[in-house]
Amino acid sequence: MDKLRAFLKRKDIEISAQRYGIGALGAMAQGLFCSLLIGTILDTLGKQLGIEALVTVGGYASAMSGPAMAVAIGYALHCPPMVLFSLATVGYAANALGSMTLDGGKGAGGPLAVLFIAIIAAEFGKAVSKETKIDILVTPLVTILVGVGLSAWWAPALGTAASSVGGIIMWATELQPFLMGIVVSVVIGIALTLPISSAAICAALSLTGLAGGAAVAGCCANMVGFAVMSFRENRWGGLVSQGLGTSMLQMGNIVRNPRIWTPVILTSAITGPLATCVFHLQMNDPAGGVASGMGTCGMVGPIGIYAGWVSDVANGVKSAITPWDWAGMILICLVLPAVLSWALGLVFRKIGWIKEGDLKLEA
Repeated sequence: MDKLRAFLKRKDIEISAQRYGIGALGAMAQGLFCSLLIGTILDTLGKQLGIEALVTVGGYASAMSGPAMAVAIGYALHCPPMVLFSLATVGYAANALGSMTLDGGKGAGGPLAVLFIAIIAAEFGKAVSKETKIDILVTPLVTILVGVGLSAWWAPALGTAASSVGGIIMWATELQPFLMGIVVSVVIGIALTLPISSAAICAALSLTGLAGGAAVAGCCANMVGFAVMSFRENRWGGLVSQGLGTSMLQMGNIVRNPRIWTPVILTSAITGPLATCVFHLQMNDPAGGVASGMGTCGMVGPIGIYAGWVSDVANGVKSAITPWDWAGMILICLVLPAVLSWALGLVFRKIGWIKEGDLKLEA
């Protein structure tokens, strides 16, 4: 056992929730953002502006989502170059096969399959890296064969499972929009602020429709909420870094005083059911749900909602984009999170749950 521990340490193979559940998952979301999500944005802009070149570039970017996710995971796991480059093939196979169900239908488990399979393939590749005199053959062969083999074996099952779980959440939201609007909004909003990836979770479950709308509401409540609520401590820099960047910047302060999270969580519990029951806000972005977990990060959430409207109109699902649609998106994504979090923040400051400096970001 001691020899095994020494070998794993020498190979920098650390089997832990921190490395896989936070490091790899967060990196996967960045890979997804830099491929599928950017591709979707470019495609939408190209179609709306009539610029065919943007549509073409967007298509290329979207097609590389599997390799981008796998390479990002490998980077987070500190893979040596030969392993890292080999993961491009693994990501392509896992994403393609994870997008199928066991019966050959369309699945939603591409990102989920890439996460599990790329981690295993990467660790196997790291284990054999530089252990032989023919490393240039052994390392890529082991990494690719393990990854593609597991993709053929596991990926369709993961695609089926992800589709089932995501389908249940979306079905439950359609059936009970008020209750599920609260649950989805609060849970995904919390995931966005925690050091895990809400975007990867939403993408893995292909969280779209009303459930996607509730997820956007929760993410925006956390990002815009913290940005506005902490304005007196962090001024304009904090407003931009949290409102357009990430509310994860507040995690250190949350650990020191968890009660500072309460106003934005309450805000998400209000805006979630408003999104589902009043505005019927849906996230049907062509990227398959990843924008549901992005909030106002780079304004990806609102852009995803708009891209979904455009797609629905083009497919005949929606007749037109109405003023009510725009009002709902602006209120749920921007106005209500700002107003509600600010007001609730004042109450919590007044009763002493939030003290001066509790929301101050470290320079």
